[in-house]
Amino acid sequence: MPTTDGDQGTVWLSQEAYDRLQAELDEHIANRPALAAEINARREEGDLRENGGYHAAREEQGKAEGRILYLKEFLRKAVVGEAPTSNKVAPGTVVTIQFDDDEDDTETFLLGSREIAATTDLTVYSPESALGKAILGAGKGDQVKYTAPSGAEIKVKVIAFEPFAG
Repeated sequence: MPTTDGDQGTVWLSQEAYDRLQAELDEHIANRPALAAEINARREEGDLRENGGYHAAREEQGKAEGRILYLKEFLRKAVVGEAPTSNKVAPGTVVTIQFDDDEDDTETFLLGSREIAATTDLTVYSPESALGKAILGAGKGDQVKYTAPSGAEIKVKVIAFEPFAG
């Protein structure tokens, strides 16, 4: 089974999520000629300094190229298959935490890429988020603290975790 322990650059994805992202990448690549044709058509409309259609087409092309580069790199790093198993919280695990020693204040979520969020009803936290960084590598029963975006310091306890089953 793939594991991501120790390699922060690797991303775990289910086959469904990988296929969805690959299809999006293929669609962006297939749209390149249409975007280029749109830019050429707008260029022929006249003065480029005052041609809003031309600038909009160029901006759209830039966004598409940025997404293509992101998806290529993201998919290159992806590990596809079963969620990793570990005795510590790792990307690809469903985690239940308890806030501030309050047994009634718990949350269960998937620690993984936000790209997988479309394939699950679980809330997804990135390993790069404040909470994700704090619990990454923690074991059952471990208490950790993290600073929320608001500046508040939050204490959580890892109650349970298991590999994501899809």
